Amino acid sequence: MNVRDKVVVVTGGGNGIGKALCERFHAEGAAKIIVADLEQDSAGAVAAAVGGDACGLDVRDESRIQAMVAAVEKRHGAVDLFCSNAGIIAMDGEPWWATSAPNATWQAMWEIHVMSHVYAARACLPGMLARGAGYFLNTASAAGLLSQVGDAAYSTTKHAAIGFAESLAITHGDDGIGVSVLCPQAVATRMVLGAGDGDGGTAAVDGIMTPEQVADEVVAGLAARQFLILPHKEVAQYRQRKAEDYDRWLGGMRKLRNRFGFPQK
Repeated sequence: MNVRDKVVVVTGGGNGIGKALCERFHAEGAAKIIVADLEQDSAGAVAAAVGGDACGLDVRDESRIQAMVAAVEKRHGAVDLFCSNAGIIAMDGEPWWATSAPNATWQAMWEIHVMSHVYAARACLPGMLARGAGYFLNTASAAGLLSQVGDAAYSTTKHAAIGFAESLAITHGDDGIGVSVLCPQAVATRMVLGAGDGDGGTAAVDGIMTPEQVADEVVAGLAARQFLILPHKEVAQYRQRKAEDYDRWLGGMRKLRNRFGFPQK
């Protein structure tokens, strides 16, 4: 996937990684970038900077995603690349059990981290399959391959996001549909820095990347048609260690949890 002359949609495009993706795709010569975000003013500011269109969008609403894709196809032609990037974080909260987060948090994360990817694929696949071409970039997290200490809902739904991306690639890879899943650790965004009280928390053990650095990795990963895009290269090694000795890996994660001062019970 080379984004030059392509029509690209980026959800969560008003800030953070999404904003950096829009800016980098513009620099790469994308034909049109549709910046979708719950914060419509932020989407508008980014769209103005990249010569794109802005769309106020709650990715939990499938009908809105369907309507947005239909409008883009009518106005600009086929959606070549859909970047399903919106995300939230909340942390478990007191008493810091794996079950501490309220049902509303679990439900919101399920809808935003998993179902929004399903809705995007459901809206775009008919046209992509008819053309025999199209690409999905789904933002997950290294937490989907490993785990995020202190946020069971985030970790669980990011695992599910990767599982759905795998299904997309398995089912439609021979139909000309490309799939990449972006799995960074800590990135200097409002979401990560806010959750870590300004330092990124446990996700920042290998340093905090800028959104622009992540966007660079995405462009390279798309060009190589990589399924897993890992901006933090350490993640590949951690994933290998987890696969080789799950029990030892779990013990190491418990040590990491203790290191950051989470209560024992």
